[in-house]
Amino acid sequence: MNPMDKVLVECRSLCKDYDMGGEVIHALRNVSLKIYEGEYVAIMGPSGSGKSTLMNLVGALDVPSSGDLLVKGLNLSMQSSDQLASFRNHTIGFVFQQFNLLARTTALENVKLPLLYSHDENPGDLTMRATEALERVGLADRMDHETTQLSGGQQQRVAIARALVNRPSMILA
Repeated sequence: MNPMDKVLVECRSLCKDYDMGGEVIHALRNVSLKIYEGEYVAIMGPSGSGKSTLMNLVGALDVPSSGDLLVKGLNLSMQSSDQLASFRNHTIGFVFQQFNLLARTTALENVKLPLLYSHDENPGDLTMRATEALERVGLADRMDHETTQLSGGQQQRVAIARALVNRPSMILA
């Protein structure tokens, strides 16, 4: 089987509505798409067109109003909060627009954070994996610096290393 034939994300008639003080805002209307393993996808559109809403749904940070959303064959709307948290930690790496780094902690500590929630490895392995992720983004010499001591570009690379550290199936940025 060709790896590109394996569906990673499938949206079927996905809708997301928000109630804004009695007015219903239709952020997404009947979105259907498939994203395959190994594929790079860019979602583009004007401000307010639903890009962030779609990312939040695919990343299991929000739930659809209707429709089906499957990631790696798992229907996200059928999962409990704990199952979704575990799914996010093991399957998805997030690079947030505002980076969401913890202040007054080092780059290394920021990158180790997702590993602490996985409960899969001993503390020495966590440090090794976080160090490797920082090396991959060219920050081996800055890993002991607090995030406030890093430039904006360096902070962004810390956020990327944090997204990569759990070896996720998918990166959402």
